[in-house]
Amino acid sequence: MDLLGSTMTATYMRPRSTATNFLPAISTMASSYKTHFPQLALKQSLNVPWRSNTQYKLASIVPGFGSSSRASSELLNTNMKFYPSNRASLFTRYNPDDWHKSNQTNYRESEVARHSAERLRLDTARLIQDKDQMTRRSQDTTSRTIGERVNDIVFWKSELNHEIENMVGEINMLNEAKKRLEKALAETEGPLQVAQECLYYREKRMSIDLVHDEVEKNLLQEVETIKSCQERMRRHLDRANSQLASNRAAQHELEKDMNDKLMAHRIDDKCHQLRNASDGISYHRGVETFEIKSSLPESWAKFTDDNILLSQSERAASAKLRNDIENLLNVTSNEMWSQFNTVNVSFANRLSETADTKNKLQVHLAKTLQEIFQTEMLIEALKKSIRDKESPLKVAQTRLDERTRRPNMELCRDSAHLRLVNEVREINDTIQNLKLRLQEAENTLQMLVNTKVSLEHDLAVKANSLFIDQEKCMGIRKSFPSTPRLVGYT
Repeated sequence: MDLLGSTMTATYMRPRSTATNFLPAISTMASSYKTHFPQLALKQSLNVPWRSNTQYKLASIVPGFGSSSRASSELLNTNMKFYPSNRASLFTRYNPDDWHKSNQTNYRESEVARHSAERLRLDTARLIQDKDQMTRRSQDTTSRTIGERVNDIVFWKSELNHEIENMVGEINMLNEAKKRLEKALAETEGPLQVAQECLYYREKRMSIDLVHDEVEKNLLQEVETIKSCQERMRRHLDRANSQLASNRAAQHELEKDMNDKLMAHRIDDKCHQLRNASDGISYHRGVETFEIKSSLPESWAKFTDDNILLSQSERAASAKLRNDIENLLNVTSNEMWSQFNTVNVSFANRLSETADTKNKLQVHLAKTLQEIFQTEMLIEALKKSIRDKESPLKVAQTRLDERTRRPNMELCRDSAHLRLVNEVREINDTIQNLKLRLQEAENTLQMLVNTKVSLEHDLAVKANSLFIDQEKCMGIRKSFPSTPRLVGYT
């Protein structure tokens, strides 16, 4: 039944339950009441429990209502009327005007705050946009300047690289000319020694043959010619060493400048590629105060230009020296060859017959060596053929051995067995024939080797006869270097 003075929403036995999601969170309610409703703080300080209207009504009339079931039943059976407890009497009250004024104040303050925040937001957005554009323009200008610097470095790098390649090529060519000169100078020692030994051997002539003839005069002239050529070669060799040192010094300066350019290009290119989203960017406090005093753009470009001009000057001197060396080698080669041919004319008639015999022996020796080579190839082929027959023989014998394990009546002397037996015999006969032929080939090879030894011995005898018959002169003069060797090509 309904209690007197209660609203329709309050019932005696069953208070209406409200949805759990209707009220805000406790923390939210508390934070809002703490600021705008100070009376809630009084409630919390008094620690008044929250109870329903019914509970207040019962508790105000009958103490201990919540714990006595007997008293509760008695109250239900009577017609007594109860009044709800006055919960609002515990808090400070405001009138409706205060409530409306508070709302209007909050509205005005909220509007003022929103307008101020909006103006700040718009001004800040414009400021951010302006500064962003200025920063982007500044960064683009800096990137373009660094890019122009990179292009300048690339240009001078290409010039340096071109000059370094030219200088390296010039150094290599001068080195090659120097090596040729050294080889040509070394090659003159042989002819000089030959001419001096010829003069020494001719001193052993006896009786009327010990004369100051044309051969001796030409030999003396040959010695003087070779010594004169050697002296000129040594002078040009000293010049080449000095020029190579100058070329390498110029190359060192170019390469040093090139290495600096490479490092600067790598650094500037890395700086040119850096973006706001790049990895590795960080703060470097005070780096903008660092002053560079090494060079200015004008002195920077002049330094590289001077290095290139110096290198070009050294290259021109080196090219001239190479031409001088080339001319010297050709002149000395012609002089020595001319004198050598003049000396050899007097020995030409006495060389023909003995040289012809020696050439024939050499032809026979070459043919014998060719036959030895072919016989050795035949022996290897026979050995390989014998080895190749081992596997078929093993297969045939293995087949025969496996077939002996056939049981009982299956152990038949059939056509397959006869064929295997014949195959084993044929392979064995083949191997024996090949071995006999191998023995014959080895005997033939031994005979050819003996013939080769005999021919080589006969050639040695003929060489010794030439050495003696020609008064020990023409034999050693055959070792005179060729024209390519005299100019240092080989």
